[in-house]
Amino acid sequence: MNRNNRHSLTRREMLTRSAALSGLALTGGLSASGCSRERDGERDDHSSGSTGPVVQNGRIKQVLASWPFMDRAEFWSLEQLCQAAVDLGCAGIELVGPDAWPTMKKYGLVCGMSPNGMPDPPFVKGLNNPSYRDEVIETTRRRIEECAGAGVPNVIAFTGYRYVDVDDPEKGEIPLDEGARSTVEGLKELARHAEEHEITVCLEHLNTRNPDPHVYGTPGYQGDDIDYCAEIVREVGSPRVKLLFDIYHVQIMNGDVISRIREYGTDLIGHIHTAGVPGRGELDHTQELNYPAIMRALLEIGYEGYVGQEFVPTRNPMEGLREAVAICDV
Repeated sequence: MNRNNRHSLTRREMLTRSAALSGLALTGGLSASGCSRERDGERDDHSSGSTGPVVQNGRIKQVLASWPFMDRAEFWSLEQLCQAAVDLGCAGIELVGPDAWPTMKKYGLVCGMSPNGMPDPPFVKGLNNPSYRDEVIETTRRRIEECAGAGVPNVIAFTGYRYVDVDDPEKGEIPLDEGARSTVEGLKELARHAEEHEITVCLEHLNTRNPDPHVYGTPGYQGDDIDYCAEIVREVGSPRVKLLFDIYHVQIMNGDVISRIREYGTDLIGHIHTAGVPGRGELDHTQELNYPAIMRALLEIGYEGYVGQEFVPTRNPMEGLREAVAICDV
């Protein structure tokens, strides 16, 4: 098995576990402390020793991505992640489906971004490939309707992998221009439904430079150039189709993050993801991005969407979250 396939399986396993945990969380999962539980004789503690909400300014609306905290060794439940968001002063969590939304509502949280409902991993079979496009459109249309009924503002979308047959890459690749044309056609069809239901479909750019599954690249993904994805969104020409501007992936593949934020503006940018570069770890002194400056650039362009904390914790997760949320609360 090559490294690319190992990566896909790793992400599939994580996403499958996330779905399972979301379902279990509907029945509870919190210990008596509300924020910790015992596991193998060790205390799995959400607290970092600090108390009180981190968010003070609130000009950047922050949400917590589910999979890094529910699919890792810590195995936080959905309820625990909701409690963490409340404790931090964040607006909600994201990348969870309809089964999780009632639990989030109980905590007064929003779902900042919904999955598109495609099977795991959802970014492999995408709109760029006519063989899969109809299935992607049908599944995403259903999710748009579910989001509209639950007050969820955004649904994720992907170009998909560049292979004619994702199960047999040796059969050849889809040319870039054909992939873009097919993605535009698919997004235009989704745009009509999204406009009717007042939901925004956000196309995510992913990096292909990192083949190591522990560094979270997606070798084979066609939309690995943020300018390529931006041009697709421009071509669609709908206010309900925008970019999911993942700062981590943009830095790895293209760089020039702040200039691109200013260039694209709110006409193209609909959602933001964060993580430290290199390694996708915490937003701390060990990584190269100046997140306060990036957040100020978002405010400069008038961005009012959500910023999803999507880093993968390498230490106490609540400690890392408190630091990241504070750094982005400019």
